[in-house]
Amino acid sequence: MLNRRTLLGAFSALAMMAAAHGPAVAQENYDIALISKGFQHQFWQAVKAGADKAAAEFGVTVTFEGPETETQVDRQMDMLAAALSRKPDAIGFAALDSQAASPLLQQAKDANIPVIAFDSGVDSDIPLTTVTTDNVAAAALAADKMAELIGGEGKVAVVAHDQTSRTGIDRVDGFVNRIKEAYPKIEVVSVQYGGGDQLQSTEITKSILLANPDLKGIFGANEGSAIGVVNGKTELNSNIIVIGFDSGAAQKGFIESGAMAGAITQNPVGIGYETVKAAIGALKGETLPKIIDSGFNWYDKTNMNDPAIAAVLYD
Repeated sequence: MLNRRTLLGAFSALAMMAAAHGPAVAQENYDIALISKGFQHQFWQAVKAGADKAAAEFGVTVTFEGPETETQVDRQMDMLAAALSRKPDAIGFAALDSQAASPLLQQAKDANIPVIAFDSGVDSDIPLTTVTTDNVAAAALAADKMAELIGGEGKVAVVAHDQTSRTGIDRVDGFVNRIKEAYPKIEVVSVQYGGGDQLQSTEITKSILLANPDLKGIFGANEGSAIGVVNGKTELNSNIIVIGFDSGAAQKGFIESGAMAGAITQNPVGIGYETVKAAIGALKGETLPKIIDSGFNWYDKTNMNDPAIAAVLYD
């Protein structure tokens, strides 16, 4: 669960971020509908906490929903269609499939409902901005850390959540391309997708390990993937290096125990906050930047209790 200490720290971090982007004072009680990628992970609860913070601060109404898992693209489309049908003032959308929502986003545009993309962009110019992590750069940092930890040579693999969302695509590309361009003695032998599901990712990890007994490391590209990688490693009593993405109690515990070397953290509370803030700005006629970068950091046992890092970790 998100505890009070975690939220206070995260709110401090997003306050600095909000100041950098200037004020967005609501003039009326706008109705802003946010459709996330799911409620499967604590990450989305942290995003919701940030959205709720902004709603209270700016005096607007925010609804936040998402499918039960990050594989339910059709369910997410139903939620987006339902949100459109009630004609909110603005919509925030985190796409599970970067192309599937295009017809519904066109409906929003035709109805003059501004759309803000968050976490994962879409293959469309309809969203006025995207509040997101630079996932390519973040995954490249994960590749650098992996190379360092395995001594610059050997075989590695990737277990990712999907190959349809922008985050899934960018994190795989960022990691794989960084390895190819900077570490000629490292080979990425497998990239597989587990839908962000811990159990499925566990089984995928075991199959990768059994097929590659000399594997040195695996990058788990989101919370569920990373947890599944550690579980698969543990079940087979492997000593591979695991690098994760996102935070949560499980990953933090794995890092403390040494089962996971470290992970990339986003700023999920900041993502939620900035999405609502951007929607208000759009409704006031402000010109928004194409990308609002919510930032990322590497954390491991040596720095996870530092105030600046602890502020963007969630339980």
